[in-house]
Amino acid sequence: MEHIPQHIVLFPDGNRRWAREKGLHTLEGHKQGYNNLLDFSQWCKERGVKTLTAFGFSTENWNRSKEEVDYLMKLLEKCLRDNIEKYNKDGVRVRVIGQRDRLPAPLREAIKITEDATKNNKNLHLNLAISYGGKWDILQAIKKIVDEKIPAEKIDEKLFENYLSTAGLPSPDFVIRAGGEKRMSNFVLWQAAYSELYFSPKYWPDFSEKDFDSALAEFDSRQRRFGK
Repeated sequence: MEHIPQHIVLFPDGNRRWAREKGLHTLEGHKQGYNNLLDFSQWCKERGVKTLTAFGFSTENWNRSKEEVDYLMKLLEKCLRDNIEKYNKDGVRVRVIGQRDRLPAPLREAIKITEDATKNNKNLHLNLAISYGGKWDILQAIKKIVDEKIPAEKIDEKLFENYLSTAGLPSPDFVIRAGGEKRMSNFVLWQAAYSELYFSPKYWPDFSEKDFDSALAEFDSRQRRFGK
């Protein structure tokens, strides 16, 4: 392919619906979804993608049942701790973006350990969005700018982006959403202003390497003009 996206944003959606259709507990869908995310990270690395930002838990997801929220917090903690060796072997740097102060202490600890252990890896930068929302990200950037009393005339897009949770990373050029839904769901709203969008009808646990290659072929065929 002539063009490979350098920063992919992923909506791993449809885990609960996948589980229901198979007669499984919905929590089993989340577990299978995370396993597929590990595979997806490997596919990205093999094809030359440099950054992957994956939606793990949104600010709106706090409104789900306590059982599901508690399970997801423990699942995220376990997956981070259990895969440090794999991340280092594959050269994957892990970083978490979102409202860390809302997370349980064991998960915050697992995040710190994983980020510290993988900080020197360079093959793929994996951002996990946990308790993240696009509106929250914009608001927290504004608050930081206000707190620092930066004059209005000095505020431009470049400066503003340095205060977002994705500061230092290239803007995402490709958004992939599995699960059949076709919306941005309050994710990287500023960052994805000119991203190419791709929607798959497949539930995330069923999204395969072949499906990924089809998405990349679609990206490669598009002309990105940025309004020119």
